[in-house]
Amino acid sequence: MKFLKAIFIIAFFAFLQPLDLVAQDFVYTPINSNFGGNSYNYNWMLNMATQQNKIEDPTSEDGYNTDPLDDFTTNLNRQILNQLSSQLVNQIFGESGDLETGTYNLGSYQVGIFEDASGITVDIQDITNGNRTNVVIPSY
Repeated sequence: MKFLKAIFIIAFFAFLQPLDLVAQDFVYTPINSNFGGNSYNYNWMLNMATQQNKIEDPTSEDGYNTDPLDDFTTNLNRQILNQLSSQLVNQIFGESGDLETGTYNLGSYQVGIFEDASGITVDIQDITNGNRTNVVIPSY
């Protein structure tokens, strides 16, 4: 029986030898699009990572960390700075403006406007955290 098995295996491989066997190279393609993978996998990977994320923000109650009073203060400061910049542009480009040089307290900002040889200097300081920005508008 072993002899018959050996002959069968030898005949099988002898029969395969004349056939043209075809093979191809294995090419590794990463799944992650950041590493050269298919860019259509991005949404799928992002959704899977979001679903697996079990870490919650400890500072938020319902996913949002907003205080209406902070929103109001931010919105007010933004509107004040917008109005100030509008008045500055009107004064610089010749339209009538009632903004004069000096120091102004606007909300949580202290704005100093000074004219010198280089033009108009606007010094904006956030009183709450001490950040300061200087803007020099040259005059020609």
